[in-house]
Amino acid sequence: MKHTFRVEDALPTDAAAIAALIRELAHYERAPEEAVLTREDILEDGFGSNKIFTCYVARLENEVVGIALLYTKYSTWKGRCIFLEDIIVTEKHRNKGIGKALFQRAIRYAAEQNAGRLEWQVLDWNEPAIGFYKNFGAILDPTWINCKFTREQLTQLNAGF
Repeated sequence: MKHTFRVEDALPTDAAAIAALIRELAHYERAPEEAVLTREDILEDGFGSNKIFTCYVARLENEVVGIALLYTKYSTWKGRCIFLEDIIVTEKHRNKGIGKALFQRAIRYAAEQNAGRLEWQVLDWNEPAIGFYKNFGAILDPTWINCKFTREQLTQLNAGF
């Protein structure tokens, strides 16, 4: 029996499932210790009074089997842009069109927001994801270097100012 999934707005009751999918992705990306976000963080940041991200979920028989998490950023050249932080589909439900449907929803959201760009990152070794994005005609830009400070570094740096 074939089951169909649906993509819809995430609900606060999905916070635990969202956090679990994020941990699953961290394992896949070889960095399980990096995923420190909790259900409470998801509730506050995605559904609280100062909401900072938008999330869509893919449901299969009322189980959350995938997410697309996005937020607004601003470009001094393009204005409002949408950053797609992650598309995550639980391993046992990959290759069923769920990731494609979530990506299409992210594209639709960016268009609805009149975004100057939809941006995201992909690890250079993640050939399945790279191929997936290339199939959509995405531009994979090798000219930019990602830079970051960790929470610990920010605390240390700020203490030195």
